[in-house]
Amino acid sequence: MSSSTTSSVRQVITQHPAQRDDIGDLITRRPLPGPKLDQLDPFLFLNHHGPQTYPANNQGLPFGPHPHRGFETVTFILEGSLAHADSAKHQSVIHKGGVQWMTAGSGIVHAEISPPEFLREGGPLEILQLWINLPARLKMSEPRYVGLQQDSIPAVVLPGGGEMNLIAGEWDDTRGPIETLTNVFMSTLKLPAGSREQLPVAPGRQVFLYIVNGDVSVSGEPTKPHQLVELDRDGESLVIEAASDAQLLFGHGDVIDEPVYSHGPFVMNTRDEIVQAVQDYQAGKFGGLNA
Repeated sequence: MSSSTTSSVRQVITQHPAQRDDIGDLITRRPLPGPKLDQLDPFLFLNHHGPQTYPANNQGLPFGPHPHRGFETVTFILEGSLAHADSAKHQSVIHKGGVQWMTAGSGIVHAEISPPEFLREGGPLEILQLWINLPARLKMSEPRYVGLQQDSIPAVVLPGGGEMNLIAGEWDDTRGPIETLTNVFMSTLKLPAGSREQLPVAPGRQVFLYIVNGDVSVSGEPTKPHQLVELDRDGESLVIEAASDAQLLFGHGDVIDEPVYSHGPFVMNTRDEIVQAVQDYQAGKFGGLNA
């Protein structure tokens, strides 16, 4: 990708600061949805928990059993650990640097809590959770779950000296371990101070770029931590320059362009489908979970 033709570089439309919305003693910031942005199709929601340090003998994460239907959740464990269990009989404990990718599809009940060791000993915690929509034809897909530890996620050295942890999609001759239903590309980036990266993105794809920490500029526009950077869909790449060490969430996907009707943990296309989801859940059709 050549950076000499500025027309090929995507431009920043605006930046959306994460809104503080703590859950009990869990520090939580949410850039999406926000006051000026309902969704970044196909991306629906991002919670940024932490960073914070839990004391010994803590209560841990508050996400006991709850249902989902119609979309996917991607959880990035930046610090700490996360225990997962769901009604499709998946169980795991994912540690720092790991990722879990869950397709709720037709319906699943899951719990995301702190494992016993973390409850006992405490320690640093920072977790991102991203919701990715599914098109109508895939909303009732069979639920599935993949939990990855850091050592099974390829670490790709970028031309400017940064590092990309490649979760889904292709980068040069490396392929991420998650095979997605909708051809989503997903990664985390660590950029050292002074680095500059030009990242190719096919025109028309929706970029998802969130600044976890550090000071970077995107296509020449300075940003701050905890900003979701909204870019146009015209160019073939984006340019990121790091003024300090920085960590970012970088993905992109095809625009679905369908009606979105959401109610709490359910994301469908119509109100009737939401009513059906609630009835199915209450009738036990999502299965049970003793977490």
